[in-house]
Amino acid sequence: MNAKDYLKKISAELDAPIKKYIEDEEPRDLIEASRQYPYAGGKRMRPAMAIACCGAVGGDRSKAVPLAVAVEYIHNFTLVHDDLMDGDEKRRGMTTIHVNYGMPTAVLAGDALFAKAFQIIADLDVPDSAMRGILRYVTRAVWDLARGQQMDINNEGRIVSEDEYIETIRLKTSVLFAAAAAGGAIAGGADDKTVAAINGYAIDLGLGFQMYDDYLGVAGESSKTGKSVGNDIRKGKCTVMITHAMGHIKDVAELEEFKGILGKMDASDKEIGRALDILERSGSIKYALDLAQKKVDAAIEKIRFLPESEEKEFMIELARFAIDRDV
Repeated sequence: MNAKDYLKKISAELDAPIKKYIEDEEPRDLIEASRQYPYAGGKRMRPAMAIACCGAVGGDRSKAVPLAVAVEYIHNFTLVHDDLMDGDEKRRGMTTIHVNYGMPTAVLAGDALFAKAFQIIADLDVPDSAMRGILRYVTRAVWDLARGQQMDINNEGRIVSEDEYIETIRLKTSVLFAAAAAGGAIAGGADDKTVAAINGYAIDLGLGFQMYDDYLGVAGESSKTGKSVGNDIRKGKCTVMITHAMGHIKDVAELEEFKGILGKMDASDKEIGRALDILERSGSIKYALDLAQKKVDAAIEKIRFLPESEEKEFMIELARFAIDRDV
């Protein structure tokens, strides 16, 4: 079974549990806002990872279901707030929550999803020592997510080094993949060495995933990604493509032209297209895609030692899928 089919299978299995926890309560607008993203589906890579990693270490996959749901709620909590901070009007082809319900309700919906996640983790049927380990990974991930998001904001409008960029996306993206993966392995009864290897796998997978996501943000098709393509260039977001381009655009006039478009909030679609053309010809897009591939290869090597299973096969295919998708 390929990664896409497995994701669909796990997503279908998780649909009822994901919809179980947000009950019909008042005020209605907050409940509807809180439900919008988690109920909409999406790739659900993080919850699938929690369940797969539990099974890959020989555990009962059902033990990881509450963790999988909790991680999905945390992920969606960050999306609600990200969209608000970024001013994005589209998410997964839908109008974003702050546009639909207003800024105050969007903030509260994110907070509500965050609270629900930890209520759900309390339902995990695992020993106390495992619960503490899972909580350490999840709470650290949420803290690091906040750090990564602030670093991402601070990086807008300035050129950072490749190392700074990688640390930002490790915090902003990888740590939640890792919390899901390591938490799933802990729920499955894995030893510390195995949990650490699976954590490392997920960190590298997350790096590759985010690098490819940044590529889709400038070169993807809006009809497929459901995102406002070009916004990252307009906001002056420094990705590995931008970092590389600044040292590899040879023509001085072309470099100045590119700098003039980068960070220009009212840049036209034609200007965005021109910036993309410059990134292509400087080799910066290829460089970013090659680096994402290296991270995925490193992720796969970290779990080669696991016994053969459907779950291990999925973990490998998921890493490959992270950099071979159009959404």
